Amino acid sequence: MTAETIEGTILRGPEFEAIRGRVVVEDGTIRAVEVADVDGDAVVLPAFVNAHTHIGDSIAKEAGEGLSLEELVAPPDGLKHRLLRQASRAELVAGMSRSLSYMARAGTAAHVEFREGGVEGVEAIEAAGADSDVESVVLGRETVDAMERADGFGASGANDADFDRERNATRRAGKLFGIHAGEVDETDIHPALDLDPDFVVHMVHATEMHLERLADSETPVVACPRSNAATGVGLPDLRALAEHTTVALGTDNVMLNAPSMFREMEWAAKLSRLPARDVLAMATSNAADIAGLDCGVIAEGRPAKLLVLDGDSHNLDGVHDVVRGVVRRATVDDVERIVL
Repeated sequence: MTAETIEGTILRGPEFEAIRGRVVVEDGTIRAVEVADVDGDAVVLPAFVNAHTHIGDSIAKEAGEGLSLEELVAPPDGLKHRLLRQASRAELVAGMSRSLSYMARAGTAAHVEFREGGVEGVEAIEAAGADSDVESVVLGRETVDAMERADGFGASGANDADFDRERNATRRAGKLFGIHAGEVDETDIHPALDLDPDFVVHMVHATEMHLERLADSETPVVACPRSNAATGVGLPDLRALAEHTTVALGTDNVMLNAPSMFREMEWAAKLSRLPARDVLAMATSNAADIAGLDCGVIAEGRPAKLLVLDGDSHNLDGVHDVVRGVVRRATVDDVERIVL
């Protein structure tokens, strides 16, 4: 068996308690989290889980300036979908592979991908991730066959189609069903919640009635504030959402934003003014729970999916509150190493 020790400031457990000590990793598992007087400047936290991505459009970064959300991404003829149809499979796979490499470099252990293109789309991301350390939780789209090949189904929105068949199929298969809701307006929120999804994405236009339904049904929400800002649909009320249900963060389309959870956390923290620990949970443990993954927390017996930052970097030197510094200030430039 192989073992290694990582020393410094450890953000331990679900509360991200900042302790001085060491994490002992053996054969990919955290064997011990020890309080100790150590010298290292490293900051050790759980690697991120990006709870909502579309990395297929990695071939179309920053395309379509000035277009509305519908013009950009609405199926079947939004700009994104036209560009995806025009691209070769090799181009799509190469683009996704590079985005996965960036995500790994930026400390992401896993992501939940809404994968366009039916079965072929699922096969393409499998090819892209064949050599990646980032785990892809793939939700197929467009057909039940894609769901059966993937980890579940990712629906575009209840106003786009009737998804009862897909929802029933995922339920029978014991797989994830996620759906966009409340991105442009509130009209698709109740129909989305009527499907009893495992989670909903966006909820920019949630009213008090919708928030109460979320709380009653315990339906988690994945928020993507940078994407919402980029498309001009408004911004989610993260504080209100967090008061009613579990909230995770996603970076959404690579077309619109780099898949950096550092950037997403900073936006979420400064927009909502929520406690830094709450925002860090949105990028780690909350997202892992939604995806059904056993990561996002540094604790004995959990998988060793860790992000190690240089606490003595020019950017982080002088930080008084480590968790706040990680959430509001850290960037990919502060990454010392990733353990995936």
